[in-house]
Parts: sequence; C-alpha cells; structure tokens
Amino acid sequence: MAAPIKFGVGQSVLRKEDDALIRGKGRYTDDYAPQAALRCLMLRSPHAHAKFTIDAARARTLPGVALILTAAEVADLGNLPCLFNLETDPFTGPPYPILAKDEVRHVGDSVAFVVAETIDQARDAIEAIEVKWSPLPSVTGLVNAVKKGAPQVWPDKPGNVLFDVSIGDKAATEAAFAKAHTVAEISIVNPRVVASFMETRAAVCEYDAKNDHLTLTIGSQGSHRLRDILCQNVLNIPTEKMRVICPDVGGGFGTKLFPYREYALVAVAARKLKKAVKWSADRSEHFMGDAQGRDNVTTAKMALAEDGKFLAMDCDLMGDMGAYLSTFGPYIPHGGAGMLPGLYDIRAFHCRVRTVFTNSVPVDAYRGAGRPEAAYVIERLVDACARKLDMTPDAIRRKNFIQPKALPYKTATGKVYDSGDFAAHLKRAMEIADWKEFPKRAKLAKKHGLIRGIGLASYVEVCGVMGEETANVRLDPNGDVTVLIGTQSSGQGHQTAYAQIVAEQFGLPPERVHVRQGDTAEIATGLGTGGSASIPTGGVCVERASSELGNKLKEFAAQALEASVGDLEITDGVIRIAGTDRSISFADLAKRPGADPSKLNGSATFASADGTYPNGTHLAEVEIDPATGIIKIVNYVIVDDFGKTLNPLLLAGQVHGGAMQGIGQALMEQVVYGAGDGQLITATYMDYALPRAADGPSFVFETANVPCTTNPMGVKGAGEAGAIGSCPAVVNAIVDGLWREYKIDHIDMPATPERVWIAINEHHRRHSL
Repeated sequence: MAAPIKFGVGQSVLRKEDDALIRGKGRYTDDYAPQAALRCLMLRSPHAHAKFTIDAARARTLPGVALILTAAEVADLGNLPCLFNLETDPFTGPPYPILAKDEVRHVGDSVAFVVAETIDQARDAIEAIEVKWSPLPSVTGLVNAVKKGAPQVWPDKPGNVLFDVSIGDKAATEAAFAKAHTVAEISIVNPRVVASFMETRAAVCEYDAKNDHLTLTIGSQGSHRLRDILCQNVLNIPTEKMRVICPDVGGGFGTKLFPYREYALVAVAARKLKKAVKWSADRSEHFMGDAQGRDNVTTAKMALAEDGKFLAMDCDLMGDMGAYLSTFGPYIPHGGAGMLPGLYDIRAFHCRVRTVFTNSVPVDAYRGAGRPEAAYVIERLVDACARKLDMTPDAIRRKNFIQPKALPYKTATGKVYDSGDFAAHLKRAMEIADWKEFPKRAKLAKKHGLIRGIGLASYVEVCGVMGEETANVRLDPNGDVTVLIGTQSSGQGHQTAYAQIVAEQFGLPPERVHVRQGDTAEIATGLGTGGSASIPTGGVCVERASSELGNKLKEFAAQALEASVGDLEITDGVIRIAGTDRSISFADLAKRPGADPSKLNGSATFASADGTYPNGTHLAEVEIDPATGIIKIVNYVIVDDFGKTLNPLLLAGQVHGGAMQGIGQALMEQVVYGAGDGQLITATYMDYALPRAADGPSFVFETANVPCTTNPMGVKGAGEAGAIGSCPAVVNAIVDGLWREYKIDHIDMPATPERVWIAINEHHRRHSL
C-alpha cells in the first residue's frame, strides 16, 4: 500500500486560510470602501401588519441625500422569486416586492431605501420621511394562524395556508395503525431561530456607465446564483451586465444563499446615480430583515407491535413561512418530511404537510434545512416509543434499525440509503460514554441534589444534491496550481480541502495551491455552497480536473523528456521518468514553447443525482439542578459515518460548530414575537440567547465511516450533521432525567431553566393536591 501523501486526503492539514484571518487581514464586504461611496439605509416597518402612505419629498431635500427609493420608484422591478413548487399540487405564491407598496406584513418590512453621502445624513433622511400608518390585525405563531377567524396575512390564502398536501401512503398507514398493539404519540415545537452569523450582510455596487455594467461585491454563499436571480428575475437585465464578487464571507448557514431586497436596491441606486453605493446591515437588521430558520409544529405517531417493532408512522407537520415566500422557503418543511422515517425500517408512512403564512420575517433554509427538524421528530418519537413499551432507548433503536444487509434500502418516502452500519455507531457511542455505568453516575449526582439524564439520537440526512458543479485546475507559470470553482466558502475551509485533493495528485504543499471562488468574471459557472455539497460535488470535480491536468502534463512532459507517458510519474510538483533522475519541474514545463492553456488546464463537471446520506449517533448526558432548572451538559459523544474523511481537523471543526448550534437551539435560542402586536421581542442579543463556550461540553468525536457507494470519492458530506443530531440528543437526555425522577415525559425546545423549573414545580403542585 502506498504511503499517504503528506498533504493529501485524510491528513490533518492546518487551515491555510486562517493565517490571514487571525491576523486581521481578511477582506470582507464591509472592508471594501470605494472612494466617495455613498451610504445606504433601509426604512423598515414598526408594525406587523398595516396600511400606509409615504411621502419622502421633504427628506429628499435634506443635505447630502442623493436618492430615496420607494415602491413607486422601483415599480419596474420584478419580485424576489420563490424557486420551489410542488409538482403534484402547484401553488401560486404572493408577491415579494423589493419595496412594500401600500401594505406591510411584518415588523422590519421594507418601505424605503435612502442613499446619502454619509450614514448620519441617511439617518436624518429616514427620520424625515413621512409615513402614515393604519395598523391592521396581525397573527404570529403557526397554531394561532390556522385557527378559525385568525387575521389573514394574504386575502387570497384562506386560513393562511399556502399548501396542504400529503406524503406517503395514507391507506397503508391507517391499516397498520388499526392492527397495532399500541401507539406512541408526541406533539413538539421546533422553535424559530436566527442564523446569527458573525458577519452581517453587506453589499457594495459600482456602475460603469461607459459599458452599462454593474459590479456587486457581496458576502454570499454563491455569486452565480445570486447574479442570475437578480438579473433575470428582479432587474430584468442580461446576466453579462453584472459581475458579482464574493470576498471573505463570515458565516452563512444557508441564510446568505438568498437574494435580498438590498442587493437589487444598491444596483438600482448605483445605476441611477452613476456612483458607488454601499449598504451594511446592523445586527438588529439581521434579526428583522434576514430569513430565519426552523419554526415547525409537528404531531407524530408510531404504530407499535408488542415486541417493539415499528409498524407505521403518521405525522402532521406545519411549517411557518413568515409573511413572504423566501427563495426555498416552502421546500424546507416539505423536503424535510421525506427524512422523517430516519434510520428505521418503517414500511408504512404518511405525513400531512402544511405551510402557513404569519406576520413575521420569512423562513428559509438554516443549517440542515428540514433535516434537523425531521431528525428531531423521529428521535423524540423513538424515545416515546421506548417509554410506552418500557424498553431501553438503545434496544428499541437496534430492533428497528435498517440492517446493513438491507442496503441499498428505499424508504417509504423514496429515499435510497446506499451504505452504513447504524447499530455500529450506536454501540460505539455507548461504549465511549460508558453507558452501562450511567446508573452509578445518576445515583451519585442525586446525592448532590442533581438529576442526571442520558439521551441518544441516531440521525440520517441527505445532502450533496445542489446540482451540477464545474472545476478548472490549471498550472501557473511559476509551477503552482490554481483551482477555479463555483462553490463559495463561508468559513468551512475550502482553500485547505481543495488543496489536499490537488496534493493527492501532484504532491504539492498547500501554499502552492491557490483556490479561486466567488467571482463571476473569473469563474464561468457555479452553484455556490449549501446542503453540504461542496466536497461531495465540488471535491469530485477538483479530483477529476486534477487527474485530467496530470494526464495532460505527462503528455507534454513526455515530449520534453523524450520518454513514454507510461514511464512518467508526478511527485512533489516534478514529473520524472520512474526509476531515474531525469525530470522536469512544473515551473519549467509551464515555460516551455507550446505550453498553451489547453495543455495546462484540466476541467471536470459533476452532479450527484442520488445524494449522499451521512448518519451517526449523538449521545448527551446532562445534569439538571431542580432548584433552578439549570442544565449542564457533562458528557457528549459523537460517532459519525461520513463515508470518508478528507481532513480530520476540518471535520471536527464542522461537527463541533454544528453541534453547538444544535445545543443552542435545544437550550436557549428562540425568536419571540408579541402575541397581540407581532412585535419582534428578541431583536437583539440582549434578548436572544446564543450559546457561549461555557454552555458547551468537551466533545468526544469519532468516525465509523462506511464508504458512500453513490459518490466517486466515497464521501457523504458533513457540514450540517452536527446541527442535526444534537437537538434530539440533548432534549432526550433532559426528558430522560425528568422522566426518571418525576415521570415528566415532555419538554419543548428551548429547554430553558425557567421551563425546566416550571415543569418540575408543576409536577410537585399536582402531586401535593
């Protein structure tokens, strides 16, 4: 077996992009400041639902004000599109205008865009715009929105429902339930969350009047998709009239995939004024103007045989869309429902899916995009099944897991799991956590007045299905290699990961591999990054393009070395005749006569039709202080199957980060709207809690990889998995402790100290009567 390449696939190479970032030399959108760029602000609605009239005449006369746009000035623009529809039950979504006209539908809805010489002057103009508001009844919260007589968000969407459809086989599911020994049921809330990336959104637009061309610099998860939507759907201009550049991007989590109103407005302003314009969001605008995540309410039932075998599963799922349809908004609950059977052999399945409008910020993909919601439902339900039958949570999982010999396995929702050994990672996680000794730890904790709970979540997700990606790998004149690809890093470590794939082919150290992303003028096509697709799709492209380049370089070098191609080998950026000292370096080869681009460039395109299915087990152990409701995670184990590990350090970082986001949602994160007035109560970090380092555990992380059979590299995608397994593991651990001590079998996320304390004291009150 050949020795691994020092910097190649499987090696723990340090992130090459971090040196600049930790030295403060990163270049984010807000760092880009063209000379004399005008500054922009958005005027946002203070009401959840209202009619309005607007008069900006006086504001336009104020010093420094260059332009004020209202709906009247952008009437020729298209709406922000929703790019998802149902094949079987097509729906018509309401308009999502670039600026609201006559009526606003959520706090933060956009009514005017001000451009001025300075931010202070823009603020003065915002204050001077005269808006007369006539508040209307509003509704927030899914359950409230579908009640009879609830205020209507859109008059043509009765009951505030966009669509009400079924997935699966209802008749077969009902038949299985009729024969069941017993039924377990849960009703759970998956709360709304804010993406909370470190870098708020920003955009700078410059206009070249001579060529009628726009250059948009923006922090996004994909320059090409953004350009195409803005040009084709909103601005109504040819795509060649706009260049989009994405510099460093400080986090995305799905929320930076989408086009937003400000991006179209800076383009309009730059074109009208023939000057550079710059907009940067403050943190409150992130809460009021950026798509939010999750927000599902689900009832799920499992039909059970006497021995604990799952016979059928039936669900009723509602997903909050907010006031408008964001780019992929309706897909998230509908697509996520397809993953509800989880890792279990459930032959009969049915789910009713409803998408609902409320007077709130639109909801769209957030790390995992429907799969965390699905995993949370099934893993909470499996624990409820175990309690119903007085089985242990591990035993009921092993009994119902899809067995390795059954793979590839087609689920009742049509997903095809290609590979894995689900009982194996469950067993390994329990071994690491010393599961058998938990009763002793629980007994010791009780002596100190604390309650211990232990919880499992064995998840599966689907990823890597963004579509077709292309990579170009070229030899530079100095002998280095440059990768051009349409994916977009927002902190994942693409520079390092792709460099390792190139190193596998050429043996070059990371500093000699340069990755270019995020510029539509330099890179012809691109899907951007989302759905954990960059390595499963982009990585395959880079690997194949590197291989093609290697073959071309050997053919070119064969002429220089007067040797047969079959006798040549590439190592350390040198092509040599095997077994001899005759060689030629990449740099020398690049300088040879006839070294045209066709000989120094490799290209490859790849799309995964089947997707990949990462899976694994999260195990959490918690201590609950019944006097305060405070929860501490005292043990956390993750064993994942990602098919193949590209870089253990990058992988651990992705898993730790995702798990912390899930822990945040499980314990503290929640967007709260006022019940009567629809006000966004959690509009700053004074009111919206994010996990800090002290809130997280010391993770123990291992892989139990089974190579993916549907991906040429064998990888399964890993960027979202941590956020998928963590929520149910933590909440199952909390419920385990509460059930063990008080027979409390339910708590919703976030399991805040207040909620836990109330649940315990309600138990005491009931039992003292």
